[in-house]
Amino acid sequence: MGEVIKVGMADLNICKSPNIITTLGLGSCIGIALYDPVTKIGGLAHIMLPDSTQIRNNSNIAKFADTGIEELVKRVIGAGASKSRLKAKIAGGAKMFAVSKLSDVGNVGERNAIASRLKLKQLGIPLVAEDTGLNYGRTVELHCETGEFYIKSVGKPLKII
Repeated sequence: MGEVIKVGMADLNICKSPNIITTLGLGSCIGIALYDPVTKIGGLAHIMLPDSTQIRNNSNIAKFADTGIEELVKRVIGAGASKSRLKAKIAGGAKMFAVSKLSDVGNVGERNAIASRLKLKQLGIPLVAEDTGLNYGRTVELHCETGEFYIKSVGKPLKII
């Protein structure tokens, strides 16, 4: 067993086999895992918002889907992963609060998921699995030895994608 690397909210990091990288408590946030199956190098970003261009004070690049995914790609490649082999998995994007249909607030999770898919597509990175939406939080772990993405939720069975 390797060490467990923790990624905080609006944060990102990389990991190499045999280590595991994890982020806790994804509500409307999205956990984006990138993985190169040959070098067994991965990365995880915990993004909070879909689009950095909508926010004036957006110096934290890991907070947003657009800039966070770009930075994560840069870092895993810098660690030795090959962009052409990268695969992505995402989880989170829950609708955590019941709000009126008119409110955008309740749909941050959905917008985060859409923005994440779009950015990965723009970068040419295949999204091979996802566990998004619904109304519960998730904790995720990327196992860099296998590329498996573990999704844990209170009162739900462990899901591996």
